[in-house]
Formats: sequence, C-alpha cells, structure tokens
Amino acid sequence: MFERLKETLRDALSRASSPQGRAALAQMRDALVQAKVGLADLRQGVERTRARLEAERAELDTVRRRGKLAADIDDRETVRIAEQYERKHGERVAVLEKKLAAQQEELALAEHEIDDMTSQLRAAYAGVAPPDVASPSPMPDPLEEARAEGDALRRDIDRAARDATAQRQLDELKRRMGK
Repeated sequence: MFERLKETLRDALSRASSPQGRAALAQMRDALVQAKVGLADLRQGVERTRARLEAERAELDTVRRRGKLAADIDDRETVRIAEQYERKHGERVAVLEKKLAAQQEELALAEHEIDDMTSQLRAAYAGVAPPDVASPSPMPDPLEEARAEGDALRRDIDRAARDATAQRQLDELKRRMGK
C-alpha cells in the first residue's frame, strides 16, 4: 500500500518544478493523507492484536489455575484436560506475541516512511516557485546524480528486503494460526 503512495509522491516531486507544480503538490498532499489513513489502520490492527493477546493470556491463566485446583483435589481427568488447554492457549499466546511484534515493526516502518514523505512534501513546498515565475534550473552534476540514484536504489533494495521479511513472518503466523 505504501509503495504505491511513495511512487505517487516521487512522481509528484519530479513534476513539482514544471508548470503543473501546484497540481503535483496537491497530489503529493493527497498521497500523504492516504498514507496517514493507512497508518491509522495499522495502529488499529496493533491494538486489536494486543487486545486478543491479553484475552488469550487471561484464558491461559484461568486454565492454569483450574489445572492446579484439579491437581489439588486429585482429579486426573480434569488435570489432563487442563494440560491440553494450557498447551493450546500457550501456543496461541506465542503466535500472537510474534504477530504483535511483526505488526509493531511494520507500524514503525510505516511511521518512518510517512515522516520521509512529510519532509519531502515540505521541501517541495519550500522549493517550488510560483507558476508565473520560472527560475532557470542549474546544470545537473552527472556524478551527483549517479550517487543519488545509487542511494535511492540502495534504499529501495533495503526496503524491499524488509518488506519481504515482514511478509514471510506474517505468512508464517497465518500458517500457524491455520488461516
């Protein structure tokens, strides 16, 4: 989701010095608003997972307490059942803890990307001349352009690797949860 928005932002930045600069800035602002809405969805997902984890932990504590009570009265069948449920809820807690950690990492990454998008938008606003006053553009330095391209490519590769890792973790969590 954020990749499409970042691409929109990059496209708008590249056109910001053209006569359609104001429209490009509006497009950038809209992309940033969409990204912030997506960030709110991520935060809600983290909160839902956190609530599910707390409920599962409470259920695990209840099962453990019941198993101990059953052991105290020497009710072997209830102890066996309690042990089954303890394993089941323990596995769910472990999966939800991993899921929560992955979601929190994804949220932190998204927040960082939105900060970058915001700073790019501010820079674009600061650097755009009014449409009726076109400033001449200096000759670009080919070496500096190559460095910038290399840096952008390195960031894209790093981001793709992080996204792939997060997707693998999420797929593994889904598989373990049976979804």
